[in-house]
Amino acid sequence: MKLFKRFVSSRDFWPLVAVLFFGILASRHLFTPGYFNMHDDLQVMRTLEMEKCFKDFQVPCRWVPDMGYGFGFPLFNFYPPLPYLYGMLFRLIGFSFVGTVKLVFASTFIFSGVTMYFLASKFFKRFGGVLSAIFYIWAPYHAVDVYVRGAMNEAWALVFFPAIFYFSYKLITDHRPLNTDIVLLSLSWAGLFLSHNLMVMIFTPFFALWCLLWIVKRYKNNSIKFCLEAFKSLVLSGVIAFGLAAFFTLPALLENKYTQIEGQLVGYYDYTAHFVSLRQLLISRFWGYGPSVWVDAEDRMSFQIGHLHWIISIIIGLFLIKRIIKALKSKNYLLISDHWFLTVILLLLFGWFAAFMTHLKSIFIYQAIPQLKYIQFSWRFLTIVIFAFSLAIGVLPILLRRKIGNWFVSLLVIGLLILNWSYFKPEYGKNGPLTDKEKFSGAAWELQQTAGIYDYLTKDAKTAPKSPKKMDGEIIEGKGLVYTENHPERTNWLSFFADIRSESAKLRINVMNFPDWKVLVDGKEVKEYVDKSEEWGRIYIDVSQGEHFIYARLENTPIRSIANGISLIFWIGLLSYPLVKKFRRP
Repeated sequence: MKLFKRFVSSRDFWPLVAVLFFGILASRHLFTPGYFNMHDDLQVMRTLEMEKCFKDFQVPCRWVPDMGYGFGFPLFNFYPPLPYLYGMLFRLIGFSFVGTVKLVFASTFIFSGVTMYFLASKFFKRFGGVLSAIFYIWAPYHAVDVYVRGAMNEAWALVFFPAIFYFSYKLITDHRPLNTDIVLLSLSWAGLFLSHNLMVMIFTPFFALWCLLWIVKRYKNNSIKFCLEAFKSLVLSGVIAFGLAAFFTLPALLENKYTQIEGQLVGYYDYTAHFVSLRQLLISRFWGYGPSVWVDAEDRMSFQIGHLHWIISIIIGLFLIKRIIKALKSKNYLLISDHWFLTVILLLLFGWFAAFMTHLKSIFIYQAIPQLKYIQFSWRFLTIVIFAFSLAIGVLPILLRRKIGNWFVSLLVIGLLILNWSYFKPEYGKNGPLTDKEKFSGAAWELQQTAGIYDYLTKDAKTAPKSPKKMDGEIIEGKGLVYTENHPERTNWLSFFADIRSESAKLRINVMNFPDWKVLVDGKEVKEYVDKSEEWGRIYIDVSQGEHFIYARLENTPIRSIANGISLIFWIGLLSYPLVKKFRRP
């Protein structure tokens, strides 16, 4: 209660109320009944699978049982789990799966606005902070992520960009960095690790340059000792962040060799097919709910930066050039040494370079850095564009006279909403609002079982399954009967009875092979293998005559066990830190 009263009476209360209002306004359609069409129409299914893992005590969740046409695959061993873990909070208080997914999407608008407000207000005061937050929330690509692509994880990455910049800036520039800031930076980086693998790759170089700027700036004003302290704090926060996210990050990095990851880099997913034109970035007002395709004229998806975003960035750039010229003429270099001035210069460079990375002219950079092929879609760099330009726009109240500036900024916000209002709505299906029951039955259920089936197809599979799993085990050679049991909440295990009436038999266990499946026959571990004739990468075992109980379970590999242990140690340390600190007080 005291914390709430303190917050209400704080100077940030009303600005945050304004940010909350514009965040809810952007997500207004997510609070209405029903579901909507999106490119990545697996959000409800992934939420269901995460909940099944919790109910089955598979924590952390790695293997999902219903996808891969019911044969399962290691989705959350490679796909970042944070949005779905957050979604469990809404499931616990009784929301439907459809409602949960929509609220998790809505949260990305609101949370990204809040983190942007705190970052921008650090440089441009509260009015500038609100302005940056509104432009960040209402950037066209933000609407693309939520309402068109349904890119849950990428939308969550947008929440952590401002938080990481904010806490890293505080660590570097404060003379005595607070341990709290180290922890919060660690949590922000861990949040990004657990939200989107590729966004970490895209964001890290910009973060490194951001830190370099402020370390150099600090070195000019302080001794090398302070710079080393800042650097150590950044390294420490990085170690903690990696430790917190290790349970996911380490297996995702080291075990992708067990899947056909190359399938995510060819055909439609080849980055060379998804460069965008200057017309699409700067001029076009086209809005559609279709896919990105090779030919510009046939694209059914918008890649616009946002007219106000890029035009205002140029206007701000002209203001800064004028200020630089004035400083050079008068030799008054204080005019260009303010923190906000350096910040905006860097952000404009970030934004336009990121925009360049979406265009075909940047292909030489992709060719020079082979790892960039994993980005798949060059237009993912629009995340950096809208982040950098939205943050830079917060400087307008400083550049303009107060009275003129207030009116001008208010008109800009109104213009932003008018220009982008129609983008922030979903495309509903022809069958009307969908419920959980409709989403988890019939053709809709089968579509979700097979969608993304090649994303994490295991190495032993020659092709993806072509029909749904009917039973857990089958006799392939020999005579006998198989009896299966229905365990609706099971995730990474299965069991069945086999009555073998021939001298021996070959059994097929209908699950895709992946390290480390263990198979037990009557409580004793047996050698499993993948038959040479097997198309779908399923597991086989040989059994003798008689009645047998077969039990198979996905165990942790050494990498997963080590990763789990590292994260457990770091999370216990993080959660116990306040208590340790309290008892250390004299």
